[in-house]
Amino acid sequence: MLTAPEIRACQGDFDAKAFLRQAGPGRATERYGKNQKIFSQGDVADTVFFIHKGKVKVTVLSEHGKEAVVGLFAEGHFFGEAGLEGAAIRTTTSHAMEDCLITSITKQAMLAALASEPKLATFFIACLLSRNSRIEDDLIDQLFNSSERRLARLLLLLANFGEDGGAQPIAINLSQETLAEMIGTTRSRVSFFMNQFRKKGYIDYNGTIEVHRSLLDAVLRDKPQIREDE
Repeated sequence: MLTAPEIRACQGDFDAKAFLRQAGPGRATERYGKNQKIFSQGDVADTVFFIHKGKVKVTVLSEHGKEAVVGLFAEGHFFGEAGLEGAAIRTTTSHAMEDCLITSITKQAMLAALASEPKLATFFIACLLSRNSRIEDDLIDQLFNSSERRLARLLLLLANFGEDGGAQPIAINLSQETLAEMIGTTRSRVSFFMNQFRKKGYIDYNGTIEVHRSLLDAVLRDKPQIREDE
């Protein structure tokens, strides 16, 4: 998931929101309610989406019925763009995690816009490259860090921590099951770590999550409370 500074770096002086909100062939802006499905695994992959407001969860369902969260997207994010590179069918499902305002753009309209609007193309490519970098970081995190450190990093990313140096509340209710899916562990482990973080003053957790700078300090300074081993 991109942070707010990364989104601004991608946009530069191009106002993607204004451009994407303009009426035009192949573009439609719609509101989605909390938990409303946007597209399903197996659907035709013929549109790209851009989030003006809200947050979206993307999941994948295995052949054995196991569901995993593979991405969270927020304001300023594109998602569902796999069809642009030839994917015919959706391999994931997306839901609005809260009230959302989202523009859908058909594959044909998006390809035409990218060809005719250089600033849009630059913005789109920069966002995809930034996301690719984040995916590499996530892979390294999964390979080399304990689930406790992965949870700490995820909370800091979700809170956009470091943008203004203060605690940033997460404006959505993420369940422990969702957090567990995102870091590859069990709900009981997440519950244990969340309680430990709260006791140590790293977070406040009462319906929503508020992350404090002490959690960032613990990760950066490699304090023993954030263990390397399970």
